[in-house]
Amino acid sequence: MDDLDRTLLAQLAADARLSLATLARRLKVARSTIQARLERLEATGVIVGYTVRLGEAARTDRIRATVLLSVEPRAHAAVLARLKALPEVARALTTSGRVDLLVEVAAASTAALDAVLDALGAIPGVRNSESLVHLATKLDRGG
Repeated sequence: MDDLDRTLLAQLAADARLSLATLARRLKVARSTIQARLERLEATGVIVGYTVRLGEAARTDRIRATVLLSVEPRAHAAVLARLKALPEVARALTTSGRVDLLVEVAAASTAALDAVLDALGAIPGVRNSESLVHLATKLDRGG
């Protein structure tokens, strides 16, 4: 990946709706160059999709939390399989440090969130969990 690719990705990260012509004009290259670069970035998995980022106004009906999980050795695969089966789990990330997984969840109510947190803690192989309820988003760069 070179500087042109990085600049192209930055432009798309700011506004994925930009046309090829606009991108070409901004980056001072031919439209066909932009098209070829995008096709290569998609084919190599650098770009995996284009999506809408929802703002706070669209997320007010969901209570969000981050759950820190400590997992027993050799239980990661089984725990991840159970996480994938829970529709309230939006994202799971491995971490370094005192916890093994950072899990982002969203639920429709505090009762539903409580049930999700109980379900996470009851997964075989989960040694410990700590939940952090999101109150407000103060910065979101969308990355």
